[in-house]
Amino acid sequence: MLGRRPQRRRWFFRCPSGSLDDAIPPQKRQGELSALTLPTSAEGVSEIRRAHSVGIGRAHAKAILLGEHAVVYGAPALALPVPQLTVTASAGRSCRGAEGPGGASFTMTGSPSRPMVTQASDSLRRLITEFTATTGADDGPHLDVIIDGAIPHGRGLGSSAACARAVVLALADLHGREVTESETFHLVQTAENVAHGRSSGVDARAVGASVPLLFQAGEVQELSIGCDGLFIIADSGVVGRTKDAVHMLREGFRQHQGAQERFVHRASRLTEEARHALADGKPEELGSRMTDYHDLLRAAGLSTKGIDALVEAALTAGSLGAKITGGGLGGCVIALTRPEQAREVTQRLHEAGAVQTWVVPLRGLAEHAH
Repeated sequence: MLGRRPQRRRWFFRCPSGSLDDAIPPQKRQGELSALTLPTSAEGVSEIRRAHSVGIGRAHAKAILLGEHAVVYGAPALALPVPQLTVTASAGRSCRGAEGPGGASFTMTGSPSRPMVTQASDSLRRLITEFTATTGADDGPHLDVIIDGAIPHGRGLGSSAACARAVVLALADLHGREVTESETFHLVQTAENVAHGRSSGVDARAVGASVPLLFQAGEVQELSIGCDGLFIIADSGVVGRTKDAVHMLREGFRQHQGAQERFVHRASRLTEEARHALADGKPEELGSRMTDYHDLLRAAGLSTKGIDALVEAALTAGSLGAKITGGGLGGCVIALTRPEQAREVTQRLHEAGAVQTWVVPLRGLAEHAH
């Protein structure tokens, strides 16, 4: 197999009234569970319980192909949807009512770090408030939300944006409201800005896209795909440090006159050349630009020894190109590979330290393109 499905562990957090089990005394639990609208996992929602006003929403991961960091300075960026890694959210009302209207509890799966718990709690609560204000939906009884996701946190794969989008769509489904893509983007950005500070919007768009996207100066458009091949994403197992990377880059620009202009110019040129190579069916050129972009980020101090080892392993095994993807200082590597070399590349990545890998075929993405 080319990819390995990550092992999942369930974890819970309270916001603020406790988990589903804590809210119900043991002696009453059996008799009162039927009053709740949610099952124990998002994937296990039965048709009967859906009839009891359970809303469902889904989103997926994303990876940055080229354009990291430079995009916030006005350069273009290319983003790739990763439909293999999904998030499903279910939302429903319970009869607890202890907090009155507006109370919310979240149950999540996976194994994120403790800071992610607080981060998700704050951002998703803000999202729910904004959803109610934007759509005019009733602020009804206590809201229970279950988020079932396979996207590892802190790897540059858009986990927080995907969770937020899934919750938006679950709330819309619960209330029977139609939300436009623009409204959905706005709501996801609300959560992203709470979680990460000022967000570029790349993640908020890409976690709902079905084809690669071009971002520049706040504008977005779908990319043409003329290439065949596979993107292999390898998880280093190390949480990225995007805020540290952003600060490091900014300090470097401040200390060296002209550094920002040189970085943005080089990044823009590589990204534009990669865009045309993707459209014109030139995978070797696309791969070369990816590797060149990794060299640009590494020169800026944004890579690590572990990431560099994964990039080198992919190239040695025959990848057409490889680079870090995301904010840097950890996270994931993305490699462009011919199908016949994918098994060897995947094996070498694991030998070099990858804890899990996923494969994104370009052909599948091309089938969704206009």
